[in-house]
Amino acid sequence: MCLRGLLPVNNVLTGFTTCTLLEHANIVKIPLDDDILGVHKSSSRTPHRRLSVDAPTQPVQAWEAVYSQGSINPSADIPGGFGFYLSGPTWFATQLADATEAIFSYRMMLEDGWEWAKGGKLPGISGGVGDMSYGCTGGRKEKRCQCFNARAMWRADGVAELYTYLPLTSGNKDRQLLVPPRALENADYGFSVGRGAFNLDSAVKSWVALAFRVKLNDVGVDNGEIELWFEGKSVVRLIELQLRESEESKIRGMHFQTFFGGHTPDWASPKDQRARFTDITGAIIQ
Repeated sequence: MCLRGLLPVNNVLTGFTTCTLLEHANIVKIPLDDDILGVHKSSSRTPHRRLSVDAPTQPVQAWEAVYSQGSINPSADIPGGFGFYLSGPTWFATQLADATEAIFSYRMMLEDGWEWAKGGKLPGISGGVGDMSYGCTGGRKEKRCQCFNARAMWRADGVAELYTYLPLTSGNKDRQLLVPPRALENADYGFSVGRGAFNLDSAVKSWVALAFRVKLNDVGVDNGEIELWFEGKSVVRLIELQLRESEESKIRGMHFQTFFGGHTPDWASPKDQRARFTDITGAIIQ
């Protein structure tokens, strides 16, 4: 189960995982440690506390996100969730700089009694040209040809989707709007892709796995791809994308961010709530 959910592909060249149950000849096991995992640009207002889980069949350690009542996003008056970037161990990040296809995954669990409200964001993947790869989200329009970002998002009642910020080309727009069961272009320049393709109800009181694959396009050719798996099943797949226009644009790793919102109070968490994240995994495919 651990292998299927976190690594739903077979052709892995090298990688890392904090999952103690995952066995793969090309995957190195590491602890859930910020320094080892290459955590950087961490939000000082929303810490990610590391905690131990006692049950022997569950993850040994996990990061905890606390969504305070009334919190909507990292920059709001009431902070909630957490946010940082993750590039993996130094040796992995070095090889990732030359990779054109990679997969990143994690497991998550929502606390008992979870209330969805209108929706919120979950960790995903990011990339781009140098520092332009950071801050690709939140309505940014400038230099969007130099970054890409794809995260999971939940909506009311646990309805889930892939929320993307890709270069603003007509081809990317057309490809995203074709993905079933529903796709929308949002006012903040992000796209809701495959809304309703899966549901996160099963994440309440139980661990579930999300895996993200990104394949860079050849420069000048729209042949990039992004794919999301939920519990080992491919639920959203985008093809024929332009994720970059130069060789300088790279896969950078994970945008490990989660919060309620939205940017207005009606998105806020209705009460203090908690979620846990663990089994962080990254692998280079080519």
